[in-house]
Amino acid sequence: MTNGQEQNRPPYDAKKYRTPDGIPADIVMFTLTKQERRAATKSLPIFDLKVMLIRRKSWPFAGAWALPGGFSQEDESLYETASRELMEETGVEGRHLEYLGVYSKPGRDPRGWIISHAFFAFVEEWVLEKRKAADDAQKVGLFTMKEALEELELAFDHREILKDAYKRIQQQMLQTTIAKQFLPEHFTLSELYQVIQTVVPDFAELNFIRKITSTRSRQGILEEVRDENGQPLLSNQYSQRPAQLYRFTDFTPQLSIYT
Repeated sequence: MTNGQEQNRPPYDAKKYRTPDGIPADIVMFTLTKQERRAATKSLPIFDLKVMLIRRKSWPFAGAWALPGGFSQEDESLYETASRELMEETGVEGRHLEYLGVYSKPGRDPRGWIISHAFFAFVEEWVLEKRKAADDAQKVGLFTMKEALEELELAFDHREILKDAYKRIQQQMLQTTIAKQFLPEHFTLSELYQVIQTVVPDFAELNFIRKITSTRSRQGILEEVRDENGQPLLSNQYSQRPAQLYRFTDFTPQLSIYT
């Protein structure tokens, strides 16, 4: 800015404008848990989509379940706030976080004018294995979507934030290859279908196998696994009859890859 522009700049008094009473970051951490079935016949393991919640220690909403999070500091970005608060309250690293949105409905927080920025992540179960309650958290737990959205009384507007984050990961599951982080390198189409349906329960694509293997817009996303002689590799780990093994390629789709 030139001296002339500096001289012509109108006076600015920050005290004329009220600032929020706090700007916290709230974090939604999803994972898929896996449990092998105890059955006489071979069958796929049980997967559950779960979210990590903390039990609050103090007012407001003392004793209620909530998303981990806390207030930002003047010398850090909100992303840094989210990573720091996640570690301080749960012992979980926040390097996987993505921005979800801002939540500013008047009255959302009884402490005053509090504007929250929400982040989310969809991580492997091992990332959350060392979770432990600390700082403002009395307890840390993993809950299914039914438990979190229908059975628990969540603090603040965290139910709304959780619903929005749930929609976001469902979109990712149908529009990206995020499923591969919950599958072995080589997998059957039944295993892939199960992961998708765990996250998107109403997903029921009757022509799934035909579409994922033959539709032109999806070519390059999956490829059959073959041995050194070019013969198909099969697996009967979760089925009585051997099924073809597949793997993801590095191709990035531009459209929904499953529907």
